[in-house]
Amino acid sequence: MAEFTLEPSDEQKEIRAWLHGFAAEVIRPAAAEWDEREETPWPVIQEAAKLGIYSLDFYAQQYFDPSGLGIPLAMEELFWGDAGIALSIVGTGLAAVGVLANGTDEQIGTWIPQMYGDPDDVKLAAFCSSEPDAGSDVAAMRTRAVYDEAKDEWVLNGTKTWATNGGIANVHVVVAVVDPELGSKGHASFIVPPGTPGLSQGQKFKKHGIRASHTAEVVLDGVRVPGACLLGGKDKLDERLARARERATAGGERLKNAAMATFEASRPAVGAMAVGTARAAYEVALDYATTRSQFGRPIIDNQGVAFQLADMRTRIDAARLLVWRASWMATTGKKFESAEGSMSKLFASETAKQVTAQAVQILGGNGFTREYPVERMHRDAAIYTIFEGTSEIQRLVIARTLSGVPIR
Repeated sequence: MAEFTLEPSDEQKEIRAWLHGFAAEVIRPAAAEWDEREETPWPVIQEAAKLGIYSLDFYAQQYFDPSGLGIPLAMEELFWGDAGIALSIVGTGLAAVGVLANGTDEQIGTWIPQMYGDPDDVKLAAFCSSEPDAGSDVAAMRTRAVYDEAKDEWVLNGTKTWATNGGIANVHVVVAVVDPELGSKGHASFIVPPGTPGLSQGQKFKKHGIRASHTAEVVLDGVRVPGACLLGGKDKLDERLARARERATAGGERLKNAAMATFEASRPAVGAMAVGTARAAYEVALDYATTRSQFGRPIIDNQGVAFQLADMRTRIDAARLLVWRASWMATTGKKFESAEGSMSKLFASETAKQVTAQAVQILGGNGFTREYPVERMHRDAAIYTIFEGTSEIQRLVIARTLSGVPIR
């Protein structure tokens, strides 16, 4: 088991420097353009694929880093570049995590490579869980999956929303209800292969932030997928549903549903994204404060500015430490006895919102214009307290874990 350390290895430092260079030289120069266009930045993704950043091999190398720091180090640097473009590059990873968390070895080997494609033919993947009436309330999910035993196929019907890469992805991972009586315990995840009839893109959302990342509804109308596309397989699903039915009457151990297994694995990574955005805004504000003069001296000479910067840096470092701890715990198999994964996502997300707002304030009128990147960073930061579990949901998870009480 890897010991927890605050000092990245030489190899990790090299990877971090490589990613930082890509973020500085490729992502940042393109950020404002693709934010304005509100389109998927295919040329940037293509460049990332050519360099090996957008690839299964790179993602797997970071995901299976025994220290647990591979993913958070990578996420922080890419999102330091720009949150919208970075999310377009890493958005496929959420679907990949969904397969890793719930799939068999054969499914992992079959589908994850198809999510990325290759540098000459880049592909995307989408993870589809949220619905118009079921975001945080996963028990209210309405998308249904019905098994057609005669054909060994599952038939999916419903509408998903807020799906990153939804509708434009090559592979969609869809969470659906297979047993409505079991609520969130009656969910399962399915692969929808490319070109499957009945899957279409619904509304594409025009967003406040992360506008270079494609977000849309996914409509499932009589979508038929082979039985082998049920992640984990039918035998495993039948066993899980049987245990859930027993516990539904007798009470007992809580079971993870298919969507939550994915979110729990990805929350520290989202925290690292937030740290990257916060750090970027802090650095812009620090540079501005040391070079901008008012009343004959740099504005950092004023306590009102200097103390804000001190608080910003302190919160960023604290958020990073929480993310690293949770990532190390997840990788080394330590239980989140105090919901440490949710803690990392909560604190880092709130830090990003606060730090980017302070950066706008320090830049004053300039910070409110699109000529300076903190305006975009502030808009982008708003998403961290919303997606993959709002801050309120994270607090609920933490409170329930600490108290053992089903707080509502």
